[in-house]
This record gives sequence, structure tokens and C-alpha cells, in this order.
Amino acid sequence: MAIEQQRKLVTSIPGPKSQALHKNRLEQVGHGVGTTLPVYIDSAHGAILVDVDGNQLIDMGSGIGVTTIGHTNEAVVQAVSEQVAKLTHTLFTVTPYLPYVEVCEILNRHMPGKFVKRSALFNSGAEAVENAIKLARKYTNRNEIAVFDHAYHGRTNLTMAMNFKNMPYADGFGPFAGSVTHVPMSYPFHDPAGMTGEEAATRAINYMEKRIGAKNLAAVVIEPIQGEGGFIVPAPGFLKTLSVWTKANGIVLVADEVQAGMARTGKWFASEHEEGFEPDLMTIAKGIAGGMPISAVTGRAEIMDSSHPGGIGGTFGGNPVAAAAALAVLKQIEAGGVLEKAVQIESVLKPRLLAMQERFPVIGEVRGRGAMLAIEFVQPGTREPNAAVTDAIMKFCHQNGVVVLNAGTYGNVIRFLPSLAISDDLLNEAMDVLEAGLGTL
Repeated sequence: MAIEQQRKLVTSIPGPKSQALHKNRLEQVGHGVGTTLPVYIDSAHGAILVDVDGNQLIDMGSGIGVTTIGHTNEAVVQAVSEQVAKLTHTLFTVTPYLPYVEVCEILNRHMPGKFVKRSALFNSGAEAVENAIKLARKYTNRNEIAVFDHAYHGRTNLTMAMNFKNMPYADGFGPFAGSVTHVPMSYPFHDPAGMTGEEAATRAINYMEKRIGAKNLAAVVIEPIQGEGGFIVPAPGFLKTLSVWTKANGIVLVADEVQAGMARTGKWFASEHEEGFEPDLMTIAKGIAGGMPISAVTGRAEIMDSSHPGGIGGTFGGNPVAAAAALAVLKQIEAGGVLEKAVQIESVLKPRLLAMQERFPVIGEVRGRGAMLAIEFVQPGTREPNAAVTDAIMKFCHQNGVVVLNAGTYGNVIRFLPSLAISDDLLNEAMDVLEAGLGTL
């Protein structure tokens, strides 16, 4: 698509056509489906969104980390076009097809760990998490699941129970699945001063041993970098210490890589950033297929094979068209240059954000890795959350053509998930808008 990679505002945001469409949307679409920014997108390419009014917006969210290699990536478009003309569906568990197997083969090749791996494909991140739990329970013949404070895993009944935050994900939707326990997370910005990763892990392990009992735990599920929780990066040593303890106690360690995985942090998986952290299973989704719906569970062959035939799967899991898109993405990552681009994005964004932190005391912390960075807003001079400033900066960025997303248990984090197709010029322009917004406070 011939969309010039530049920000361009021709109307107010949202424009008149978007406002009219949104009025109709409110009459036609259930109000439980929220909207962060009521701007209706007509087309997109690279890191630019074009709305129905002709405005061109810098996309710093990538559909919450989905279009990692850019909107309408040429290889993805070609793969989808060719596949949709050949085969759209048979159901892999009835009559298989090659793209499904090829996706699994690449994921198996790149999951860290020196053990035999297998994969299975599904539709969404939440569905992948559900199936990882099923497999862990089947393999261990145990029931209990441990998850972490500030975690987010999805909107199904089980994953709502696994989330930390009640609003907006779970409020009023219970009762929820049982046998799920929340344990303390390593949150360096809010942990006691000087607490190491090993100490934070020991705190969590002590809680699990007393509250649940290691012999009852089927799985410990953790995001190597928490997504909706606010891009919380655990202190060094936290993940490794958990890994050693789960292995010693026969507990399946599940890394939820739905938001942090697939080249986003400068490695194939965020788990790779901590030496000694060796998950048994990984849940994968979002950035895997350039916008097409597909997810995966990848992990130890003995765990993946523990289910009886037919125990996992689904009508649309690993759909041929979505699998073809995933192959186009995965092959580009394998070809080289994609991981390096994530590192380059960090080298542009992080110094700008740290410089803003020096100027504006409402920024309490800058954190993240690669093209997965965030700023946490606080009341100046404290570590108390400042959601009001977060909302004001979000609004300023949106009105000035930069799409950013919020996050955090207390709604006081702005996260940046730009596509890896974005230029340094667009990154700096987005930061200029952010800085201008901070200057209005």
C-alpha cells in the first residue's frame, strides 16, 4: 500500500466522519466492547494508521503488540492472498494441512531449552493459556495453579480468575474457575528498597509453599515481562529462582509470552533475557501472524503429548490462512534484522524517555525492553499512582495524532509497542508529541 509514513492531521481527532460512525456504533454494538480512541481506521501500512477522515496517525500500540512487523506487511499480505485462494478451512484435526505443521516446526526450533519440543495451535492468547493449564494438569495429575500479582492472561472464565485486576476484566462476571492462587510479584519500583530478584522469588515461593503446597501445584504461570500490569520487568534472579524451584518440585513452569514474545523485546522470546530461566511451556499469540488470529502452546514433548488424542484442539485453531500469515512473519524473523530493529527502537526511545523523566517529576520510572517500553506516572516526590496525569497525556497524544495505550493495575502507565517497521523519524516525532503534552501539565 502506498501510504506515506508521516503523521498528518486534516481534522480534529476524532474527525466528523469518525464521530458519525461512532454514534452509529453505539446503537449497534454492545457497550461492553470498549473503545480507547473512537477514530475509525480505513487503512494502514507500516506504522501509520489512516482514518476515515484522512488523518494519518503514528501507531505506537500495534493493536496491543499484534502488528509487530508492521501493518499490511508485504510478505504477510502475499501469503494470505495465496492461501485464501487455495484453502480456507478443513479443520486440522479432521484432515491436516502443511502450514500448521510448518508453524509448529519453527516455534519448536526457537523456543529456548535443550529438550524435545512440540506445539499446538489455537486462536487467541487466552485460549493458549487455557490449553497450557489443561496440559499441565493432565501431565502432573495435580489441580492447583499459581499466578502473580498484576498479571493478565485473558477474558475467558479461567483466565479471568488468573488476572489480578478486577476492573474491567472480571467485575460482575463470576463465579470463576477455582484452584487459582495469586502470589507476590517482583515489582522493583514498588518493592522494598534493595530487594533482590532472589529475595522476591523466595517471598513468592514461601507463599506458595504455605498457601498451596508445592506437591499440589500443577503449574506456575508468569509473564516474563508483564503486559497489562504495566510492563513490569522482574528483578534479575527472580525468574531463574522460580525456575529452579518449580523443576525441583515437578511443577510445570509456563511462560506467558503472548504480549512480550515474537521479537518484541529484541529476542524471539522475553524469557531469553534471563539466563537460567527455562520454562516448560510457552503461550504465544499477538505478534505471531501480522494481524491474523492464531496462537500456540509450545513446550516439552512429554507435556505436550500427555493429553489423549482429541483432548486439545478446536474448530479454527491453526486455520490455514492464519497459519500462512504466521509463516510469513516467522520466516522474516529467521531471515534476520527483525530482532535488531527492536533493539534499535529501544536505543531511540529509552534515552528520550529517560530525559523526560529528568525534566518531569510525574514520571516515576521508565522500564521495559526493546520495542516494549513504558513510563509509570506518580504524584511528584512519591511513588503514589497518578492516573489523572496518565489520562491527560493519553488524551493529548491522541488529539495530536499519536496512538498510545495505557496499562497498569492503577491505570498510571503509558506503554509503547510500536511496530518494528517504524522509522526513527516517526519514533522521535511521537516522543516530541509526548514531551509537548508533558509540558502542558
